[in-house]
Amino acid sequence: MKKSLFYSLLFTTTICQSLDAQNVKIGDNNGTITFEEYEPKSTLVTPQHPLKRSKFPFIDVHNHQWEMDSQEKVAKLVEGMNKLNMGLLVNLSGRGWGDSEAKSNATLYDQINLTQKAFPNRFAIFTNVDFSKIDEAGWTEKAVAKLTDDVKNHGAKGLKIYKSLGFSVKGNGKLIPVDDARIDPIWAKCGELGIPVIIHTADPAPFWQPVDSYNERWLELKTHKERKRETSKGDFSWEQLIEQQHNIFRKHPKTTFINAHMGWYPNNLARLDSLMDVFPNMYVEIGAVIAELGRQPREAKKFFEKRQDKVLFGKDSYVPDEYETYFRVLETEDEYFPYHKKYHAFWRMYGIGLSDAILKKVYYKNALRIIPGLDKSKFPE
Repeated sequence: MKKSLFYSLLFTTTICQSLDAQNVKIGDNNGTITFEEYEPKSTLVTPQHPLKRSKFPFIDVHNHQWEMDSQEKVAKLVEGMNKLNMGLLVNLSGRGWGDSEAKSNATLYDQINLTQKAFPNRFAIFTNVDFSKIDEAGWTEKAVAKLTDDVKNHGAKGLKIYKSLGFSVKGNGKLIPVDDARIDPIWAKCGELGIPVIIHTADPAPFWQPVDSYNERWLELKTHKERKRETSKGDFSWEQLIEQQHNIFRKHPKTTFINAHMGWYPNNLARLDSLMDVFPNMYVEIGAVIAELGRQPREAKKFFEKRQDKVLFGKDSYVPDEYETYFRVLETEDEYFPYHKKYHAFWRMYGIGLSDAILKKVYYKNALRIIPGLDKSKFPE
């Protein structure tokens, strides 16, 4: 036997005996710790630049506020915005959720009036469409009239479409596709009114895949079982939903669409880049997908440099402590720092280190260009 082979076998045998002596069984965690519990503290020593405030004032184009019904509540919200350096918040939930028409009207009109009077130039309120009566005669005409009134007479700055369109909105007992022809006049009207449509369609593709050891979203699906989609139970597939969304972009080139969550292509920036050539009327925002960008800093930076005029800042859920992750990924070149929700990302973040010129576009210039009637004087050149 050659010496090299002998020593290799001897080493392997020794290691196996050592593991057996410690009663360690690879793959079962020895019954002492689970994946959810495992949260090691990194021993890596690198420059760290945690940020509590953004370098420049920013516009959050993807935010949901459900309690803007008193000056005291809004004042507290503004106080938190000031700490973050948030210059303007876009509330996409202008009409609330699932309320009667009368209450929905009051929710939208009251918060627009309150914010314009007490906190001018700090908020932009988007309206929403009620799809629950889409099967009723005249629904399209009424929805278009309501949208027009919200914008022209009450000051709504845009339209938000929830992911319920394609997920749960039904007509005659069947799911309504995102590109249902009855909605076409609404997309067209937004183009006529000069307001953007921010649209959330589908969810991350792994939500449609088996919940097994190969699914990158396994932990999220384990902790949030309601997010699992099942085409066998009547759900549209991920591919169907994305195609339905792209159909409306294609059919309405004069309407500006903000594709929420980077259109669920933040993990495939090459594909997203190609789609932006196909749909010049499509912008994207980064709400809830910063973890995808933070694990591919070189590719993300190249994307931002190329598409710097089409990317907007968004966060989605308003949790002030979580904005720090966004600031660090966009502004710094920090390495290997944690994300704020393990079930979203069990990996670490890396900073992209965008230039000041690109940061300004992402933080506020792009939003100022496509959302009508915002005060540009509150933001630096």
